[in-house]
Amino acid sequence: MNDQQLLRYSRHILLDALGVEGQQRILDSHALIIGAGGLGSPAALYLASAGIGKITLVDDDSVDFTNLQRQIMHNEARVGMAKAESGRLALAALNSEIEVVPLIRRLAGAELSRLVASADLVLDCTDNFATRHAINRACVHHRKPLVSGAAIRFDGQVSVYDLRRDDAPCYHCLFPEGEDVEEVRCAVMGVFAPLTGIVGSMQAAEGLKLAAGIGQTLNGRLLLLDALSMEWRTVKFRRDPECAVCAENSPVRSNDWQAADENAPGRACQL
Repeated sequence: MNDQQLLRYSRHILLDALGVEGQQRILDSHALIIGAGGLGSPAALYLASAGIGKITLVDDDSVDFTNLQRQIMHNEARVGMAKAESGRLALAALNSEIEVVPLIRRLAGAELSRLVASADLVLDCTDNFATRHAINRACVHHRKPLVSGAAIRFDGQVSVYDLRRDDAPCYHCLFPEGEDVEEVRCAVMGVFAPLTGIVGSMQAAEGLKLAAGIGQTLNGRLLLLDALSMEWRTVKFRRDPECAVCAENSPVRSNDWQAADENAPGRACQL
């Protein structure tokens, strides 16, 4: 770490739990952020400001005027620009020392698997179950920690699936794929602007703790927020030993597994 970095990150370094060693681990980390919208914006901004060494930012959508109510990484001048590229410009302006790789496409199959394998942590900032489950399968296979957030109307949630741990539950344990779950989009139902900032910032906080190797994450806990009453509650959950994704005998854990469902993931983020 050079003198400029010691100065820039001095308020982190002053934290006993983090220090120089923790900050160096952050600088050495690679975060894969899938979704550059309402959740991905604050998550990416805080990870960049904190010095995550490399951010791969994935989104196949373009900035729309209706996004500006909550997607704080974008601005009026970049309406019509690809969100991943708009995000790259915002992050580069915030911290020119980090590497930002924008990917303007939806991830699926072998490419999703490869990118998850190359990252130290994955942030799911998407808004549809097909994509979430595809990301979860790749993280289970490669044993990568996954930070997942969601926000709709006034309701938010965030959790961590630290799949490096043998006892960690995965996303499928909590939200089994194929169950009759109503999928709602903010394009139809609306979303409270600061809610996405709260949830995305919490994803960044959990991601930084994972990168630095400090504290206790939300692994095994789902944190729920009702922003209309500003009430929090926590739901604890465990790994399902019969989980079709993370059980010991699951095909997803096998060495020859490939994320072959190329068409499963939907659009990266509409939040």
